[in-house]
Amino acid sequence: MWFWWFMFVCNMVCSLAMIIGGWFMWKHCPKRINPLCGYRSRRSRLNQDTWRFAHEDCGKRWWKIGWIMLILTILVQIPFYGAEDDTIGMLGMILCIVECTILLVSIIPTEMALKKNFNDDGSRKEGNEPQECG
Repeated sequence: MWFWWFMFVCNMVCSLAMIIGGWFMWKHCPKRINPLCGYRSRRSRLNQDTWRFAHEDCGKRWWKIGWIMLILTILVQIPFYGAEDDTIGMLGMILCIVECTILLVSIIPTEMALKKNFNDDGSRKEGNEPQECG
């Protein structure tokens, strides 16, 4: 039973990281473009406008997806309470792979939004008004 609780907590890590990280990216994006923290793609680092846009877009997405993943992870894992350790371990591995894949794939829509709203030089395309971070 202790292994179930251990895996339960471990499986929450990715979802909670997305919720907390998404909130910070969305509401408190780094003020300056930097090489250490934040959403760092080639397009997001073109200028301050693309930097803020990418953080707000990705942050909102991670926050929403994180909550959905957290609820689904809880609902998937509860029926396995009291199952054998091998079963719980396999379930934990599957959940971890799915959550990490969703985390990585969620970057694609942000890159698409950057491409849709900004030119290759970082200037805004016609009709796209600036958005404030946080």
